[in-house]
Amino acid sequence: MLKKLEQKTADFIAAEQLAPAGGKILLAISGGTDSTALLHVLAVLRLDIHCAHINHQLRTDEAQRDENFVIEQCQKLKVPVVTMKIDVRDYAKKSKLSIETAARNLRIEKLVEIAKEQNCVCIATAHHKNDNAETIIDRLIRGTGLRGLCGIWPAKKFADGITFIRPLLCATRDEIIQYLNSRNLKWCTDRTNTDFAYRRNFIRHRLLPALQNDSQCDIVECLAVLSKASRGFYLMVCRTADAVWPDIATANENGIVVDYGKIASQPAEIKIEIARRALAHLGCREQDITERHYTGILRLPDDAQLQLPNRITVYRQGGKIVFEKHLKTKPAQSIAIDPVVLKVPGVTQFGPYTINADIIEIEQKDLAGFKKTKTNLVEWFDFEKLKLPLEVRIRKRGDKFWPLGLAGEKKVGKFLTAAKVSQSLRRRLLVVADADKIIWLCPVRISERTKVTNDTRKVIQIKISDSVG
Repeated sequence: MLKKLEQKTADFIAAEQLAPAGGKILLAISGGTDSTALLHVLAVLRLDIHCAHINHQLRTDEAQRDENFVIEQCQKLKVPVVTMKIDVRDYAKKSKLSIETAARNLRIEKLVEIAKEQNCVCIATAHHKNDNAETIIDRLIRGTGLRGLCGIWPAKKFADGITFIRPLLCATRDEIIQYLNSRNLKWCTDRTNTDFAYRRNFIRHRLLPALQNDSQCDIVECLAVLSKASRGFYLMVCRTADAVWPDIATANENGIVVDYGKIASQPAEIKIEIARRALAHLGCREQDITERHYTGILRLPDDAQLQLPNRITVYRQGGKIVFEKHLKTKPAQSIAIDPVVLKVPGVTQFGPYTINADIIEIEQKDLAGFKKTKTNLVEWFDFEKLKLPLEVRIRKRGDKFWPLGLAGEKKVGKFLTAAKVSQSLRRRLLVVADADKIIWLCPVRISERTKVTNDTRKVIQIKISDSVG
C-alpha cells in the first residue's frame, strides 16, 4: 500500500501529466530532505529514473559527503546515477554573478547536458509548496506582476527542449519530513540553508513564520491556491498574446518594434506580456525586470526613452515603441583599428567582439522562421551575392552603403542622420564588408544588395556578441 505522500505525488503526476509515456526521467538529487524523498517516491512508483548529482564544491568536506550519500542511496535502490563537479566560485567570478545565481545557471546547464547524454526526456526537481510560497514572497519583495504570482510551475521548458518537472509541488515541507521519518530514511543537512546572508533563507526562517503567526489561514496553502489561479489566468493571457503578436510586433535590424496604437487598445495584462516578450527576444534576464519597468515602458511619452537592465533601451517615436539592445564596449582605444578578415565558417575576434560566421543551406520555409527569431546582432546574407573575403572594421570617412529598403547608395553619415541614429550608437557601429561593398552596419541595417530573398538557397549567418567582462 502506498504511503500518503506517494499516493499524493502519483495523483499530482497524473493530473499535471508530468510523466512522459515510455520516457526516462532525470532526477536532480542533492541528498537533502526534498530530493531524497522524491528519489524514494519515484522508485516506489516504479518510474524510469536516472539520477544526477551536481557537486558545487562550495562546502569542501560536506559537499563530498553529500555526493557519497547520493551514490549510496542510488546503489541501494538500483537506480543509475551520474555525478559531476562544477567550479561555482570561478564561474561566478568570470560571469560577475552572485554565488546563488551562478550555481543555479551552471547547475541547469549541466543537468540539461546529462539529460541529453542519458536520453532522458525531462528533469525532475524536488521543489515543493514551501519553495513555491518563498518564491512568490521573494518576487513580491522585488516587485512583480501576474507572471511572477504564478510561482513555480509544475512543468516548464528551460532549455534545448528539455522540460523540468516538479512532482512534489503538491506537498509541504512538513509532509516530506513526515514521509522520510515514516520510512526511517536519512538525509544530508546543508548548513548554508540557515545562513541569513541568503535572502531565501531569511524568507524561509524569519519572514514566512512571522506572516504565519499573524495569519488565521495557512500561508503556504493560500499562496499555492493563488499561484495555481495565476497560472490559469496567465495561460489565457498567453493565448491572446500569441494571437495579436504578429500584428503588433515586428523584428528589424535594431530590435523589436511595437505598434503603439495597436498595443494601446489591448488590456493591461496583454500589454505587459507583449513588452515582456520583446525584452526576452533581446536576451533580457526576466529577474532583472519588475512591474515598475513595465509601467515605465507603457507610459513612455513620445520622443522619450528608458534605459533598462542588460543594456536595453526602449524609446517611443513616431507611433512606435522600439526595443533595442546595445553592444557593450571598452574605451575606444581598446577596440581594434585595423580591419580583421572573418573566418567563414568560423569564429573571429575583433577587439571585445566575438563574431561567428556560418554557412547554411536553406529552403524557402526557413525564411519565415528566421525573420521571427533574428535579432539586431544576428543577420543572414545571400551567399551568391557576396564576394569573399569578408572583413569587419570600424566606420571610416567616405564610407558608402546601399541600405536595405532604399533606392540606392548613400554616404553612411547621411544615412545615419536620416535614420535618426543617436551619436552614442554611431560610436559603437561595426562595419562588415565583402571585397566590394559594405554589407552590414551593425546593429543598424544590412545592405539591399546582399539581402536574402525567396530565391536564396545558401546564406552566411553572422552573429556578433561582445566579450567584455
